[in-house]
Amino acid sequence: MSGKNVATERHEPQLDLTAIAFVARTGAAGAIGRAETLECLPSAAGRARRLVADVLRAWDLDELCGDARQIVTELVANVVTHTTCPSFRLDVRRAADGGVRIEVSDGSRTTPVPRRPADGAESGRGLLLIEALGSRWGCDRRRGGKTVWAELAAPGEETCDG
Repeated sequence: MSGKNVATERHEPQLDLTAIAFVARTGAAGAIGRAETLECLPSAAGRARRLVADVLRAWDLDELCGDARQIVTELVANVVTHTTCPSFRLDVRRAADGGVRIEVSDGSRTTPVPRRPADGAESGRGLLLIEALGSRWGCDRRRGGKTVWAELAAPGEETCDG
């Protein structure tokens, strides 16, 4: 982030997409989402992928599963690799318009910054991948840490590739 004193940094694609408004909505079995606290271990990525896939299937959003699993894998990898937090919280929420928001919250206040890795580099592409797969992503600072999130547009909505 630049020298601005802001609580939220959002990254949006070049196209002007309408923001997804997240409000309480009854999903499958009366739930508006699902949350779970996971240990900050590499094995948490598998549990996070299963949780996201289960929630999306319950909401009949199977077509979002592939992108959502990849996004949550990258979000979890960032927590495991770049923080010393013992645990993190994963939230999956449904938007009023049918989209999905995936959030990972941890105790670190370090804001993630997309890199431009050199050709052949073995790491540094996670946020670029999240940016490519999601409709928006960002980082919200909060007391005691941050929440990094990514949104997937509802199936059938206009996306970056039109």
